[in-house]
Amino acid sequence: MNREIKRLNMKAEKYAEKLEKVMEEVSKVIVGQQEVMERLIIALIADGHVLLEGVPGLAKTLMIKTLADTLNAAFRRIQFTPDLLPADIMGTKIYNHRDMKFTTQKGPIFANFILADEINRAPPKTQAAMLEAMQERQVTIQGDTFALPKPFFVMATQNPIESSGTYPLPEAQVDRFMFKTLIGYPSKEEEKVIIDRMTEGVEIEVKKVMDIKELVEIQNFVQKIYADEKIKEYVASIVDASRKPGEYGIEVDGYIEYGASPRASIWLILAAKAHALLNARGYVLPEDIKAIARDVLRHRIILTYEAEAEDVSVDSIIDKILERVKTP
Repeated sequence: MNREIKRLNMKAEKYAEKLEKVMEEVSKVIVGQQEVMERLIIALIADGHVLLEGVPGLAKTLMIKTLADTLNAAFRRIQFTPDLLPADIMGTKIYNHRDMKFTTQKGPIFANFILADEINRAPPKTQAAMLEAMQERQVTIQGDTFALPKPFFVMATQNPIESSGTYPLPEAQVDRFMFKTLIGYPSKEEEKVIIDRMTEGVEIEVKKVMDIKELVEIQNFVQKIYADEKIKEYVASIVDASRKPGEYGIEVDGYIEYGASPRASIWLILAAKAHALLNARGYVLPEDIKAIARDVLRHRIILTYEAEAEDVSVDSIIDKILERVKTP
């Protein structure tokens, strides 16, 4: 086993170096937001999707576009609106009078990186079509099925402030996202750097650090990173504690309506493996689980009305779970 761990570590170091270069290139354009960028890269190499929540103007579009540029990948931005139809995203068949045949017109979803901007503004039918494509990695257009390109990474955004004219994503749909990540305001110092970069007419070009083939190679390697049985037991206990907090001595006074789904266990392990890789390790530590637990669990633990009334946040409950569940 030690020999195998050593081999995994050597590979992890090589891949971590490449991903560090990707971060460096993105940092040339994006000021601050290191943790958010790290979460995007973790989700990308773990082959998951991200729901990013934050107010407008925090460079969410620029962030994913720059990331796509460093990997020489196809990028599409889809603006979700109340009149958006599934065919506007997926594509449709068009009748060609010249040869009297139907031809398939593929939609913008056929790209490696998709920004689903303000996903909660589209009606449920369109949301469901988008989320089904994310899950199945394929699209059916009037009877014909087409595989989506690999890698396929979706970053959906929603504004936490505005609720007018929105269609909140149902819990079962939100569960399809690997992470729900919160993006906040930059610091005062970062704000000054943003002003300098964006008001002096200087165009920053990012280098192509990796290609799609290398990224898929890394995604395949993430699955092979070693997670000990004790780590799996730890993850199972965390998820179980979200369902039966009383059995773990967690006093949450009936604040949890529903605990995390089995998808939480899967993504906790995969995200921890990706986090270990970023830290040039071929094996998972409990610290990797703790580092990504909030992003994996915050949209999977459903709180009661009492919790909302008393202003109890889901993050504070996750922290209590992590404090009480015994670390291996």
